Amino acid sequence: MSDLHKQYEGSDGRVTAVEQVDFDIERGTAVGLLGPNGAGKTTTIKSLLGLIVPTNGTVQIHGTDVHDEPERAYQHIGAMLEGARNVYWRLTVRENMRFFAALAGESTGQTERRQQELLEKFGLTDKADSTVRELSRGEKQKVSLACTLARDADVVLLDEPTLGLDVESSLELRKELRRLVTDQGTTLLLSSHDMDVIEDICDRVVVMNDGEVVTDQSVSDLLDVFDIQSYRIVVDGTLSQRVRQYLSAQFDADSFETRGDSTQFSVRVSGDEFYRLVDGLREVGCEVESFTSVEPDLEEIFIQLTNQSSEGSLGSGRPPQMDTQT
Repeated sequence: MSDLHKQYEGSDGRVTAVEQVDFDIERGTAVGLLGPNGAGKTTTIKSLLGLIVPTNGTVQIHGTDVHDEPERAYQHIGAMLEGARNVYWRLTVRENMRFFAALAGESTGQTERRQQELLEKFGLTDKADSTVRELSRGEKQKVSLACTLARDADVVLLDEPTLGLDVESSLELRKELRRLVTDQGTTLLLSSHDMDVIEDICDRVVVMNDGEVVTDQSVSDLLDVFDIQSYRIVVDGTLSQRVRQYLSAQFDADSFETRGDSTQFSVRVSGDEFYRLVDGLREVGCEVESFTSVEPDLEEIFIQLTNQSSEGSLGSGRPPQMDTQT
């Protein structure tokens, strides 16, 4: 995907949905697409699928332009958008799976074993001959996923695949997606608000905000670069209101709690800031008794990135300068 732009005509003029979206996905890797509502994720995915024609830019799959040669480009692609709305509610679960396999040009014999395997993985075996309209929301989501994963696709695009799934089914889906990427070399683009899913499955993450790419990094690099940690600090004695205000202003300290002869509070700081905080406490006569730290997770980093982008500190939607390479 190169220099993707998409604008719509609105009542107040032209509205930009995405601007200068530019990223590649290597074969056999999993990439997570993150962003708040309205960030441009769905527009980006629909552009990849040819459901939206971009105003400018190119989209290629395995080197084939999706708009010049759509049949060739989409020959080996599986996609799920908007979950249960993809399947036919008056057909049974099994009929849906067979229909979408046939639509992809695959015979029932080719996919029968795979379909049965997915029915078992998602706990749908006893629902296989029930119409989709009889199922719960989570079960409908499973049917849509099963229809998508049943075909032999080289590239799989999933939009919010865990929406409505119970914990057990979500874990089973993660295992299956990771197996497809690791064992079969499937290329995966996954959009989700579930940070645990992204962190468990994806090699890279592309974060979007306001229609632009905020950053494009490997998950491990993001966790390394944003070495912000949450600390729960216990100091000897009580803290005056002045000291509390100083800590809140300088280090975003909160959750102050006095217990006996000590005071506890929480901060989110980098390693250098932590030592500056400790030095500052000593200067006002407060000794740190103990502290516990929690490693940052992808959700914290996502919030930090989108906040920085909205405030303009990242500049033109470009990735922040980092020492790591991808």
